[in-house]
Amino acid sequence: MSKKVVEVKTLKVGKYVIFDGEASKITSISTSSPGKHGAAKARVEAVGIFDGQKRSIVKPVDSKIDIPIIDKRPGQVLALMGQDVQLMDLETYETFEIPIPDDLRNDLVEGVEVEYIIALGNKKLMRIKGK
Repeated sequence: MSKKVVEVKTLKVGKYVIFDGEASKITSISTSSPGKHGAAKARVEAVGIFDGQKRSIVKPVDSKIDIPIIDKRPGQVLALMGQDVQLMDLETYETFEIPIPDDLRNDLVEGVEVEYIIALGNKKLMRIKGK
């Protein structure tokens, strides 16, 4: 698992964070001011990259949190197989199968170059290059 540790106060909307062992994209961050005896708290809301589930957490802004290291890679579509697509990585020439996202289902054809991500051992097709 490739991840690193940062403080909650350094997080930004649109970046990634690990909630419940799942890589998630941050949708909103709100902070409260410190009280008489307490520290400022941050409420972080995010949506899972691979499962689409909404998650939220409240932590002090100076506490530590894990963020995933997202690896964006180029690939080429070798074959469309129902709900899955067979991809070949254009750097390592490794072939593998991943599910086709609903928003790319109609535009995907054999031979087209795509971009996919790897995070915490999971792979996801992100976009078609050139569109």
